[in-house]
Amino acid sequence: MKHGFIFLAGLLTFFTAPTLSAADLSRAQVARRLADASPTKPAQLRRLDLKGVDLSGLDFRNADLWGSDLRGANLSKSRLSGLNLDLTVMSKVNLSGADLSRTSIFGVHMGGADLTGANLTGSRIIANLDRANLRHANLTDANWGVDMQNQPMGLMRVTLNKADLTGANLTNANLSRALMRFAKLNGADLSDATLFGVDLSGADLSHAKLTRTHLTASQLEGANFTGALFDRTQWPDIKDRAAIKGLPSKRE
Repeated sequence: MKHGFIFLAGLLTFFTAPTLSAADLSRAQVARRLADASPTKPAQLRRLDLKGVDLSGLDFRNADLWGSDLRGANLSKSRLSGLNLDLTVMSKVNLSGADLSRTSIFGVHMGGADLTGANLTGSRIIANLDRANLRHANLTDANWGVDMQNQPMGLMRVTLNKADLTGANLTNANLSRALMRFAKLNGADLSDATLFGVDLSGADLSHAKLTRTHLTASQLEGANFTGALFDRTQWPDIKDRAAIKGLPSKRE
């Protein structure tokens, strides 16, 4: 409940705050702020307009990017581990190869973002990632499960509809109640992952590794499991298992 109030207050502040005079910084200006920053004196990039700026390869670990506008920015191979990126705007942002380990991203639109090969281990994300590219991304121990503390606001959950997670590592990840309709998970490692109540309608899980994967209460209509590895997989109660492509005729 408290998290919900913080989220709403921050959202109101973000959309009602006046435009800052130093909003449009160049790469060189951002780099100078980062060079002068320290853990006790982070670089102030909060609520700045950085749309389309090339910020690739920069180290933001001593920066405050809360609420900044990063739409279309190039943050490939940047270092963002451990940051609070709540309420940033990141649709179509390039985060390929970026280090986002242990990063918090809450209440953010990241539709169409490029996260190819990104390090998302231990991250906490509740965002719109529809059509995002997460091919070969590392989501080990990521907590992207539903935020049950925000029920008065409606169900806060990650959406990955039509996202591409081909070959991604989701070992021990929590994606409970995520929306993953028509997502591509072919060749992904879902060992020990929690996908409780996930909507995987039409998703491609061909050749995925499903060792001890929790799929209880998930929706699998039209999903494709051809060539997938099943080992102690926990399934929902499916009346017509033969109707789902590649699904074993009986529980493994």
